[in-house]
Amino acid sequence: MSKALPMRILLVRPDGIGDEILCLPVASALRRLMPKAQIAFLSSEAAAPILEHHPHVDEVLTVTGRERFGELVALFRQGFDAALFLKPFRRLMLAAFVARVPLRVATGYRWYSLLANRRVYQHRSDFSKHESEYNLGLLAGLGLEAGTPHRPALVVTDAERQWARATLSEVPSPRAVLHPGGFAARHWRGGHYWGLAHQLAHEGCGVIFTGNAAERERFFAEAPEAGSLGKGMLDLMNRLTVRELMAVIGACQVVVSGATGPAHLAAALGVATVSLFDPRRNNLPIRWRPLGTGMVLRPDVPTCEKCIYEACPYWDCLDRITVDQVSARVRQVVGHAEPMTVLHV
Repeated sequence: MSKALPMRILLVRPDGIGDEILCLPVASALRRLMPKAQIAFLSSEAAAPILEHHPHVDEVLTVTGRERFGELVALFRQGFDAALFLKPFRRLMLAAFVARVPLRVATGYRWYSLLANRRVYQHRSDFSKHESEYNLGLLAGLGLEAGTPHRPALVVTDAERQWARATLSEVPSPRAVLHPGGFAARHWRGGHYWGLAHQLAHEGCGVIFTGNAAERERFFAEAPEAGSLGKGMLDLMNRLTVRELMAVIGACQVVVSGATGPAHLAAALGVATVSLFDPRRNNLPIRWRPLGTGMVLRPDVPTCEKCIYEACPYWDCLDRITVDQVSARVRQVVGHAEPMTVLHV
């Protein structure tokens, strides 16, 4: 009698970098609980590079969101025994249903949850758990008890680390990455990031700016004086691939950013973070904080259901956090592997 083939499991979450990082504890739990399973991850094209070399992900598939439905069905017909929808994308769930993936696991409260034949009933909207815990909870659809999530861990190769050391050779240590961007409703002003850079540099800390083209344009519009960097500063905005950004972060001691992907990259690379979270309910740290060491700073204003922009009396919420407060927290977390702390300031 021939031996049964290993189970092929597809984790489905084509999303942002931070969202996918918080799914990695599921891959790690599967590797521990089902060591012979073949684990694939369906990723967005933008986030896929972070999954390279991960020891618990055997294969990475990508989608752009522009695929024809037949192409999605063909994707799910690649011999998968189970698909775990870590976020219930309706079109992808329908494709898996048409492809007759034997086990289709998803949350159970949406009308299209009927497309899954293993439903796990979660109220993610109550924000009572971390996103990684909600993700792990879906393993119950495979009859597995995963326990508490382990910190996600990403892999930077030796060659990438060597490139980062050469790139940052003129930047003094300790080094801080400042990432004045992200998709949050509110941002700490570019002028504040520039003031923080100068304060840190004055104290002997190296400073590296990161971000994409749009983030760079907004930053320089808000802080035009940043065009002439001081000693010990390096502008790498719009100059890095995702893998290069990982390598740069891995060669630094702290990342300062909003609630965005680089904070989760840093946490997964063992680098401390100082994260500035706006007060929206759907951005609560209990669900979205980085799973690493460092600090989440949240303005001491009421939690809001959604950002109403200038109509809000707390429209300046994040800008109430001062440069001195952030600088003090950077000094506090550098070199101290303390658990993540949430502080209202």
